[in-house]
Amino acid sequence: MMPDILALAGFAFATIITPGPNNVMLMASGANFGLRRSLPHMAGVAIGFPAMIVGVGLGVMQVFAAWPVLQQVLTAASLAYLAWLALKIARASAPDNAAPTGRPLSFLQASAFQWVNPKAWAMALGAVTLYAAGNDTGAVLVIAATYLAVGCISASAWTWLGQQARHFLGAPGRLRSFNVSMAVLLVLSVLPVVLH
Repeated sequence: MMPDILALAGFAFATIITPGPNNVMLMASGANFGLRRSLPHMAGVAIGFPAMIVGVGLGVMQVFAAWPVLQQVLTAASLAYLAWLALKIARASAPDNAAPTGRPLSFLQASAFQWVNPKAWAMALGAVTLYAAGNDTGAVLVIAATYLAVGCISASAWTWLGQQARHFLGAPGRLRSFNVSMAVLLVLSVLPVVLH
């Protein structure tokens, strides 16, 4: 049974536009590197998450049901990776009047990040559970396509918002404070999912 497209689009928009690890990192990337340099990161998020939905919808959860320890290992790896990313974001600020150090996530890094992002898991499981009855491959593909379309809009908006903040962040010390704040928000953004 195919999902109701309007309901699915509303669900996708509500889940993907809200602050979470991807959006915090995209905003930080836009602020530090600008929209153009952040394009691979944006594409990795926009394409990587729908690819994850396809994987979840076509059977990854059955692997976790068979071997629950794998889900615990993934959770531990997710938290370690998020802590490393938070540290990377916090340290990305540059000395006054210099270009930020580091570089934005690549397409592959951003795509792979979806698999260790607790919010992405919660979103993928919710979408597949609500909108793909049984093992309906067609419905899973519709869900993935909907998230691809909405994800392109969300990734662009969050990165653009970060880029617009660059004007404000040009003052001495503001970029460093922003990056530390983004790192803290990244860690805090996964707490509700992890604690649940």
